[in-house]
Amino acid sequence: MKFDKFTIIAGPCAVESEEQVISTAKFLIDKGIKIMRGGAYKPRTSPEDFQGLKEKGLEILQKAKNETGIQIITEVLDPRDVEKVSAVADILQIGARNMQNFVLLTEAGKTKMPVMLKRGMSATMDEWIKAAKYIEKEGGQVIFCERGIRTFETKTRNTLDISTVPIIKSETNSLIFIDPSHAAGRKDLIIPLSKAAKAIGADGIIVEIHPNPDKALCDGKQSLTFSEFENLLKELK
Repeated sequence: MKFDKFTIIAGPCAVESEEQVISTAKFLIDKGIKIMRGGAYKPRTSPEDFQGLKEKGLEILQKAKNETGIQIITEVLDPRDVEKVSAVADILQIGARNMQNFVLLTEAGKTKMPVMLKRGMSATMDEWIKAAKYIEKEGGQVIFCERGIRTFETKTRNTLDISTVPIIKSETNSLIFIDPSHAAGRKDLIIPLSKAAKAIGADGIIVEIHPNPDKALCDGKQSLTFSEFENLLKELK
């Protein structure tokens, strides 16, 4: 899969409705963004929280893809779901909670697809790199994604470890993206963290946007509105 020099991936945390996803896809295509994120399956800390639309969510992502031509990155949680998720996705995402789910990593690698591997909440860089080898061993293309690690700091949701960018670049042959949305947990920090990612040489960012963040079923506080995302694009230029 071909990536731009600095690739921007954007979209909602979770697939909530057909209208939400297709309107977002059309907006992104209009802005020159080629890849949309959106979770059909959502791993949540509490079982009471919205868990995603699952198969219905995949159908909505496929419809958006058919109507707009946008490429899709979406998370897979279970080795048993790899086949059906990979039938829709152009990039598989493995989240922080599953970074060391080695059975899932192996199955994802067998698809030979690009796999975005997010850093675990408390994982060292060495553990992250070794986890990636499970994917690479099966022929998958790894895209590392730094999304912040858990520290004592409470001003942000996680602590963005920007030093991962030069280290991953020097120790692997893989792309590395930054996820400023999950690192910050607050929208006011997304633009400065995105600038830092570009300045230090990251290959791209993956950002959460939503037509109406106040009504989002997941991560509304860290999701940009469409107009705020437009401002991000201007600032990055």
